Amino acid sequence: MARIRWIPEDEAGGEIADAYSAWKAANPGRPKIPGILKCFSLRPDFFRDVVGFSERLQFSEGHLTRRQKEMIATYVSALNQCPY
Repeated sequence: MARIRWIPEDEAGGEIADAYSAWKAANPGRPKIPGILKCFSLRPDFFRDVVGFSERLQFSEGHLTRRQKEMIATYVSALNQCPY
């Protein structure tokens, strides 16, 4: 159960519904918005900023490859017993 209040996808309207739709369009094959992103749903502007920053930081090639970044994130999540 979430401790942070967020807007569920089926209750989203207006700007956050648009932001959710944009995220889904950019992430085919992922049917649900991750909870870690929904934490920002009360501030749709910030939600978009976090998504953009995350894409640039985690999912683009740079000093580390995307694969290496995903491996690090998976390892850290396992250490933290985090389902994400």
